[in-house]
Amino acid sequence: MSRATETHDATTALSALAHAGRLEVFRLLVRAGADGLAAGEIARATGSLSNTLSTNLSILAAAGLVTSRRDGRSIIYAVGYDRMRELLAFLVEDCCAGKPEICAPLAEIASRSCVAEASSC
Repeated sequence: MSRATETHDATTALSALAHAGRLEVFRLLVRAGADGLAAGEIARATGSLSNTLSTNLSILAAAGLVTSRRDGRSIIYAVGYDRMRELLAFLVEDCCAGKPEICAPLAEIASRSCVAEASSC
């Protein structure tokens, strides 16, 4: 993937997250883990109206940050962990500039989160 493509993809993802409602949904889904949540559960947890939630989920999905699958009559939404990892890697790729102590706290936070949540980090 070219640097220009990576930059465009990162900009798209960051734009999707640059909204309080979408960021709240994304963080909720990160906490939910790989199993995800049904749209109704997301609406209840965030207090979102269905049309607003639908728009927010569509924007997050277009950025690759959220996936969906049908389970009976429900649509289950989950974080696109591969895309999330790509975005995080892009953001910290040039972080250290020869000084690993700069990024060390990020690695520690990620490690604690993965162990605590037993998620797909």
